[in-house]
Amino acid sequence: MKILVVGGGGREHAIVKKLSESKKNPKIYVAPGNAGTEEIATNIAISVTDFDSLVDFAKNEKIDLTIIGMDDPLVGGIVDRFEKKGLRVFGPRKNAAILEGSKAFSKELMKKYGIPTADYEKFNDPQKALKYLKGADYPVVLKADGLALGKGVLICKNFEEAKTGIEELMIDKSFGDAGNTVVIEEFLEGREVSVLSFVDGTHYALMTSAQDHKRANDGDKGLNTGGMGTFSPSPFYTEEIDRYCREHIYQKTVDAMRAEDREFKGIIFYGLMLTKSGVKVLEYNARFGDPETQVVLPRMENDIIDVFEACIDGHLDKIDLKFKDNAAVCVVLASKGYPLKYERGKKISGLENFERKNDIFAFHAGTKRVNGDVLTNGGRVLGITATAPTLKEARNKAYEATKLINFENKYMRNDIGISIDSYD
Repeated sequence: MKILVVGGGGREHAIVKKLSESKKNPKIYVAPGNAGTEEIATNIAISVTDFDSLVDFAKNEKIDLTIIGMDDPLVGGIVDRFEKKGLRVFGPRKNAAILEGSKAFSKELMKKYGIPTADYEKFNDPQKALKYLKGADYPVVLKADGLALGKGVLICKNFEEAKTGIEELMIDKSFGDAGNTVVIEEFLEGREVSVLSFVDGTHYALMTSAQDHKRANDGDKGLNTGGMGTFSPSPFYTEEIDRYCREHIYQKTVDAMRAEDREFKGIIFYGLMLTKSGVKVLEYNARFGDPETQVVLPRMENDIIDVFEACIDGHLDKIDLKFKDNAAVCVVLASKGYPLKYERGKKISGLENFERKNDIFAFHAGTKRVNGDVLTNGGRVLGITATAPTLKEARNKAYEATKLINFENKYMRNDIGISIDSYD
């Protein structure tokens, strides 16, 4: 069996590793991949946005299954292109990927179908947005409507901050066309939880819960990033909360997309806020989260190829999704200066310490191999993940494992998973 994975980050490395454990013994290709995927698969130098070349490669190599990891190609319609050529592909079509591709669409969907979320207004005129903000209750949240690498969200404590945010998003276009429309939401207080699910258009199967840490610096300070670390499961995602979400959020979302003639097959990632007044949906993603994938997949017991194929074929209800009764923590090693300016090309040492280990992993994100050396090649460089019987043990093991890796300008948060200490 031949499989192509599209993407080159820590999420894709985690997917490739899980695929490599399949009883089907697949031959795996990754486009474009990184230095980590290169060790267990064949990297292909094709951009994730070069749909024609990716389709041609899949046709010529007789690829049996393609897995789309990233949001940009999904929102751009890569699945539609593959399907038109008769190629088997995992991920939502363009008209379903809009669930992540447009914040305004997802908010309107939730409002229409009674899915709990924060109150909001949307604007495509900056002057109208500013007029609304003059009378708003603060703090408020500004969200760029389109894709912004997880960074197009601003929490504003007063009108001055909100005015600066509107200028950044809608006038200066810091995130390009993603800021053509802005959603202004009420600020929700509570604890965030991430829940990933497989979806086959009709049925869903929940993966284990996780909690991400988006801010760049300790104490949840600094700029939003793509994620600086995560842990799984979340002890705050209780059985009572799970029952509520199954009744009011998960199936309702799948049914709403089908009712809108936007059948969703792939991954729906739910960003949830556990507020005093109940669970609210903060956001949807239409693919595996990163770095959440790096703590969720190492805990999954199923053969992932079986699950992917059940989603495509509409048979997910026949799959008994199982996860180990353990915990995982991921600490992201980044280049100092991320998410703004940072240097690339720094030599990484210590990766050999993770070879043939089954409880610590170095998932590559921004890396490349040059003349035998592995070099930094992005803001988030590695996801250091550890598994253990408990969250506290996994966290301690993950931080010990970060000491095994060295590169110039290495940076990380020192408080990933600290909230588990408050859980009794």
